[in-house]
Amino acid sequence: MNQIETRKVYLDHAAATPVDPEVAALLLQHTSETYGNASSMYEIGRKAHDTLAAARQSVAASLAVEPSEIIFTGSGTESDNLAILGAARARKDRGKHIVVTAIEHKAVLAAAKVLERDGFAVTYVPVESSGIASVGDVLAAVRPDTTLVSVMYANNEIGTIQPIAEIAQALRQINEAKRPLFHTDACQTAGQLEVLPRELGVDLLTLNGAKIYGPKGLGMLYVRRGVRLEPLIVGGGQEGGLRAGTENAALIAGFAKALELAVVRRAAEAARLTDLRNHFWHQLHTVLPDIVMNGDPDVRLPNNLHITVPTLEGESLVLELDHYGIAAATGSACSAHDLTPSHVLQAIGIPDGLIHGSLRFTLGRETTKDDLEYTVQCLKKSVDRLRQLTAATTSHIEFAV
Repeated sequence: MNQIETRKVYLDHAAATPVDPEVAALLLQHTSETYGNASSMYEIGRKAHDTLAAARQSVAASLAVEPSEIIFTGSGTESDNLAILGAARARKDRGKHIVVTAIEHKAVLAAAKVLERDGFAVTYVPVESSGIASVGDVLAAVRPDTTLVSVMYANNEIGTIQPIAEIAQALRQINEAKRPLFHTDACQTAGQLEVLPRELGVDLLTLNGAKIYGPKGLGMLYVRRGVRLEPLIVGGGQEGGLRAGTENAALIAGFAKALELAVVRRAAEAARLTDLRNHFWHQLHTVLPDIVMNGDPDVRLPNNLHITVPTLEGESLVLELDHYGIAAATGSACSAHDLTPSHVLQAIGIPDGLIHGSLRFTLGRETTKDDLEYTVQCLKKSVDRLRQLTAATTSHIEFAV
């Protein structure tokens, strides 16, 4: 370890992105200047109201939808909860069955469990070993009483991209009176893939400020005009009656700016990250030939590399890398303290013994080739050291026996 000059390398952008400097400046400005309640009639209240309106208009333009179809929430999790619980409860007279995939974020899966406790039936569609859901399997799971289908746009652990437009097209073949609503959790995608709800064909779409170099504590749900939801938070009737509570104009303005910047920079950044990610994988696989990439090697987010290191624990490797100043993850940040095997890796058929050796690297705007070559060196040293320790321990135990 002492032969390498340490540096700080952040490779966990799927968990949270740093706030863009332009966004941070806007947040600071609005925090000090736009503190009024947007429902108030006096000047500072009207200023907050105007800030919200401008932000809603900006977000709608970025997504090519109407401003009235944008609902601001407190997080991506809240948006997912509102989509799943709100849609299912509002449409329970039409049926009490929903469809989700086995690799959804826990914000969706936990909401589905709540519905099960309330008497709904839930079908969990399996995915292929590539980590991609089959359009046919999703469609086959739909029943006459299905009111909602939810499939994430890209997986937060292994980065695989799901065929959202194709699923939407298949669902449109169902008689309109019986067609279920279609929701997608797009939290991981907006900085790297085009996100246009109408072109994707979805009725509901979730985004999260913390994943697009925007503020934490701010989520968004696209709700297609005419779709009815039951609110989770009731009170003053803000956000079209779907999310009561005084709006945070500063966070909302910051989210709108972050999304605007993501759209402008997306194509060039996706190409750059794809090249970097492929170079990273090639270098890693050269020095550690027994590692395995999880998920489809091509149909995945440009910045995601998820690997398994046989015989080692991912948590031990994360701590080793942390000593070198490198931030990586074993999987979903929302489950980082949960030692149960990843439901995503189980869903793609990886044995439990190998699941525990998983590592997720997610690159970002500041990631350089030097950062990744440094990480390759450090991971190689860490793996060698931990395997030597394991071998010595095993040898000692065998001798003692």
